[in-house]
Amino acid sequence: MTIAVGESLPKAVFKEKTANGPVEIGTEALFKGKKVVVFAVPGAFTPTCTLNHLPGYLEHREALLAKGVDDIAVISVNDWHVMGAWAQQSGGMDKIHFLADWDASFTKALGLDMDLSAGGLGVRSKRYSMLVEDGVVKSLDIEENPGQATVSSAEAMLERL
Repeated sequence: MTIAVGESLPKAVFKEKTANGPVEIGTEALFKGKKVVVFAVPGAFTPTCTLNHLPGYLEHREALLAKGVDDIAVISVNDWHVMGAWAQQSGGMDKIHFLADWDASFTKALGLDMDLSAGGLGVRSKRYSMLVEDGVVKSLDIEENPGQATVSSAEAMLERL
């Protein structure tokens, strides 16, 4: 079952690359007492994720923060090395959190996993965005087609705020 608006996020621990190496960041540290925009992608460095989805959140970062958002995070079922390389390559390091849900445990707990084995990718996350306040989902927008980033885009999130 997919998580719904009004529900609390499940507890999880992500890995994130920093200048000092990998760190673990839990959902409580990320969300407690904060308003956080989260977006998830099927894979770092994949075309739609890299060319369409991520750039909007980097471009509109300041506008999102100006609307009262405390933090922005992107989640993908990739390892922290890949997410760290994506953060560096995209210019997003230290601007947003690049969180590795390496075993898809968070994604599965949300009910937002999909099997892309036919395309050689294995279990991945659906493309979505959500607004989370103090660990509770306030909005959730899931793309019907993983190759599109429209309802989960930064522009759409700005309109919701």
